[in-house]
Amino acid sequence: MTLSPRSAVLYSASLAALLLLSACGKHESAAPTGQPAAAGTAAASSTMAPAPATSGTAANMAPPSTVKQPAAAASAAATPAPTPITVAKLTLGSAVNAEHQITRPGTRFASDEKTIYASVATEGQSRDATLNATWRYLEGKGQLVSSISQSIATDGPAITTFKVQNPDLWPEGKYKVEISLDGKPVAQQSFEISKR
Repeated sequence: MTLSPRSAVLYSASLAALLLLSACGKHESAAPTGQPAAAGTAAASSTMAPAPATSGTAANMAPPSTVKQPAAAASAAATPAPTPITVAKLTLGSAVNAEHQITRPGTRFASDEKTIYASVATEGQSRDATLNATWRYLEGKGQLVSSISQSIATDGPAITTFKVQNPDLWPEGKYKVEISLDGKPVAQQSFEISKR
């Protein structure tokens, strides 16, 4: 039997297509010699499910509207939302170390104490928060002693220190320091100044 060139090309193309289709996604194990496969069961049980798609193939198979996310949404999904900054603790004292931690805590100070510190421990994240410490002399009807603000930027726990100084003797009596975060009161601590 002689084939025309056109028939030979069609025959070759059909054979190649059948070979490709037979290999596509099928993994059949050959039946052991001498044991014919039972109709419908062995063929189904020996055919393995296709392997799960990898991220590259899933992107190629899914419709474009479900694969591509806007850059902002993809970035937001990958980056957790920042934890808002909060004041965890306020400590008063008469000395601090290099890490701004109070080393001599107290709420009673001598009238000749030159500097009193307020150490504010914060937690959370912020790029532009403002802490303020307002010091008042309560015996003088809430007379303002000092009001100091500091901008803070932090990605986690931090300590901010405020101080008031008096080169002379402090008036004896009750005082209070109030801490506010972005204009909202968040902590306060009363203290007393007396003679030694």
